[in-house]
Amino acid sequence: MNAFKAALGARPQYGLWQALANPYTAEICAGAGFDFLVLDGEHAPNSLPLILAQLQAVAPYPVEPVVRVADGGRTLIKHHLDIGARTLLVPMIDGVDQAREVVASTRYPPGGARGVGAGLARVSRWNRIPGYLQQADDEICLLLQVESRAGLAAIEAIAALDGVHGIFVGPADLAADMGHLGNAAHPDVNAAVEDGIRRIVAAGKAAGVMTLDETLVKSYAALGASFLAVGTDVALLARGAEAMAAKFVAR
Repeated sequence: MNAFKAALGARPQYGLWQALANPYTAEICAGAGFDFLVLDGEHAPNSLPLILAQLQAVAPYPVEPVVRVADGGRTLIKHHLDIGARTLLVPMIDGVDQAREVVASTRYPPGGARGVGAGLARVSRWNRIPGYLQQADDEICLLLQVESRAGLAAIEAIAALDGVHGIFVGPADLAADMGHLGNAAHPDVNAAVEDGIRRIVAAGKAAGVMTLDETLVKSYAALGASFLAVGTDVALLARGAEAMAAKFVAR
């Protein structure tokens, strides 16, 4: 059972971004107590075998691996589903037609266009899960990432699609699209994020966002965001290493 999907919209769930592309560090983070981990295939140096290794490393832990694919390509989605990803985050969704295509890629015919090869794949435990093909669509959780003004404008149409379970607002790319590259904290960007969260919730879908600002985390949760990424593994390592060096190394 996909407990993360079952809890979407019912309570806030908090996660940690994984960009180190390493199964050992992913396993360390898997036992920390988060609700979900985002295994990043868009900006981290991940490959399909590396994502597979991380899925295997975190599998014994009560945390949901959310795999962010590099894009919404049908073959890429099929590959990640077959290796056992059941919660996908698809970036750069700018309109309803694009969202509809992604939904189709996650579902078997006749409701979609996902290729049928589960007998060769980890996801069905190589045909050891009885009835996998019949129950697969129910276990998949699809999160679409809107991170442009066009994507925000299409929120209601995207949210209306059956098969979309949550919409994630991406502040960094949204800031760039709004003319504030590198300044996701700009008041105009924050106002757009807040408006997006309100509209997603009003449309009846789960809203998500990422921020390392604790005040914003609380603010977004109060607005109704129900899956929030609150940190990254690379930031924990980089800032922790810098703080330790500052204690001992003379500059």
